[in-house]
Amino acid sequence: MPTGPFASSVGIGRAEPEWAALNRVQETVGKDPIFQAGEASEAPLQLDGAILSGDLSTVGSCDLLIVGAGLSGAVLAERCSRELGMSSLILDKRDHIGGNCYDYVDEHGIRCSKYGAHLFHTQFERVWDYVLQFSEWIPFDHRVKGLVPDQDGVKKLVPIPPTQESVNTLFGERIQTEEEMQAWYDKERIPPPSGDPKNGEEAALSRVGPRLFEKVFKHYTKKQWDKYPAELDASVLLRLPCRTSTDDRYFPDPWQALPMRGYTRIFENMLLNDPNITIRLNCDFFKLKEAGSLPSHKLLVYTGQIDSYYAALGMPKLEYRSLRFEEEFLQEPEDGFFQEAMVVNHPSPDVSFTRIVEYKHIPNQPTAVKEGKVRGTLIAREYSSAEGEPYYPVPNPANRELYEKRRGVAFVGRLASYKYFNMDQAILNALEMFDNLKETGKLEPKRKPEDFGPGKGDWLVDFVVHVKACALYSDVSTQGSKLSFSSAEVFEGKGSRYGPVAPLKSLEDAIGFNGI
Repeated sequence: MPTGPFASSVGIGRAEPEWAALNRVQETVGKDPIFQAGEASEAPLQLDGAILSGDLSTVGSCDLLIVGAGLSGAVLAERCSRELGMSSLILDKRDHIGGNCYDYVDEHGIRCSKYGAHLFHTQFERVWDYVLQFSEWIPFDHRVKGLVPDQDGVKKLVPIPPTQESVNTLFGERIQTEEEMQAWYDKERIPPPSGDPKNGEEAALSRVGPRLFEKVFKHYTKKQWDKYPAELDASVLLRLPCRTSTDDRYFPDPWQALPMRGYTRIFENMLLNDPNITIRLNCDFFKLKEAGSLPSHKLLVYTGQIDSYYAALGMPKLEYRSLRFEEEFLQEPEDGFFQEAMVVNHPSPDVSFTRIVEYKHIPNQPTAVKEGKVRGTLIAREYSSAEGEPYYPVPNPANRELYEKRRGVAFVGRLASYKYFNMDQAILNALEMFDNLKETGKLEPKRKPEDFGPGKGDWLVDFVVHVKACALYSDVSTQGSKLSFSSAEVFEGKGSRYGPVAPLKSLEDAIGFNGI
């Protein structure tokens, strides 16, 4: 049973010394301007009535109308204000800022995430330097455990992705070196019958062999996607992690940390004290647009689901998976904790949830939790679902073909590009789009979605779609404090490989990127 928060000899939330040393974040770094100004609260700030009202009657014209208060929208608003003096109005249908990153302190005093656990990690130094402006950060090496049946059917807690320890525990091996682990993989693997894997199952068997596939990956994939690996693209499972070392960190990135006072504080520092940025929550952009109630603006930034944008055209829906969270507060858990780690995956088919998250393990909990004054604990069971807000695009050939029919607009991001983006990838994408706006007058990405690499630190999402040939970009130029635009131009000349396309009528039809 758990005896306290998941820790090592290095500290709470840290990997074993050999691997913790690889994290370039070794102490508290960054700045929190709101805290430095004297705000002592460790919970999200109370937003004023005007922000929550959804009332646009007192809002004047703006340079940017940004739909969505998530990462990309916030980054673009902050950069355009700070460097160009541009004004922004941010609309969001939710009652909070921060998009899916939003976290809060519940009635028991535990910091938790409304939309599932978020773990910041990045390989991009530019992104790391940027986020240091809006929060203090503490080192955190995310490690995941899985409750997996061994060769006798007894469930054992093992590292995920599998390591030497996982294989030894589940299959009774005695692997002690990386060479022995590699030899084990080589013995287990089954090459695809035709040479190249034709689906996710063939890809998985060629990577990890049948035993790990059956115990760790097969049924977890079914629960996540409602499809077995054989029904998914080979690309989804071609990157199954094959660890040969004892490194049980979930992510390999050089910067791994948690915001000391939560993710919401980042957005508060980015947006709330900037006179150039106005926020209105509880606003439905599409209803306001239909009613003609949107204020005058020079440029629209749409951050959201591509299906919503195209709904008026009668195009079919794309397939997404959502998440449902079943939370339970335990009053008197043994030793104060429910499970041994923050995240425990449940890959077996005997339970319908995919994992259990116990937030009390994370080291950026409020002071009362860290001092042991909160006896109970909050757990969240996660269920994958076809209903609800979209989280993951479903990667298979039919959905890819359907997505590629949605041409004529430059969409970038998790929902808009039909690809999962990590937090750091969303931030980098927005920073680079701002670079283009400042340097060339064009609000467009500097790289294709697939150039960001896998969008998640596990096997769940690695589906990329190629939009370069069918993307349109509107030509935007800055003239003093004003913006002007010309007719849209096709990325590759006068038309895409799907044939010629008509010029778009406005920036509102041409600009979009996902901001969550």
